[in-house]
Amino acid sequence: MANTKEHAHELIDRMAPGQIAALVGLLEIMLDPVARSLANAPIEDEPISEEEIRSAEASKEWLKNHEPISHEEVLAEFGLTLEDFERMGRTPLDPQSKGQ
Repeated sequence: MANTKEHAHELIDRMAPGQIAALVGLLEIMLDPVARSLANAPIEDEPISEEEIRSAEASKEWLKNHEPISHEEVLAEFGLTLEDFERMGRTPLDPQSKGQ
């Protein structure tokens, strides 16, 4: 294994700065368990219903004559800010709360 790491270091030393930055990003993704799980997740192959197709078509038609609604606007309707939403994403749910 030491020989393989040494070879990797030699290759990195020959790279341009932009290539090194790309390699670092790739290594971070490879070592991130969530990214690894997503990369290995099966492709969704559930059939799309006629109702779902009609809904998607209706939303595309609506967007032809209306401005998209931002994420921030939707959150504001629930009295939340983007910071609230991000904080909620970082805070694990209490499994004992039972939907409260």
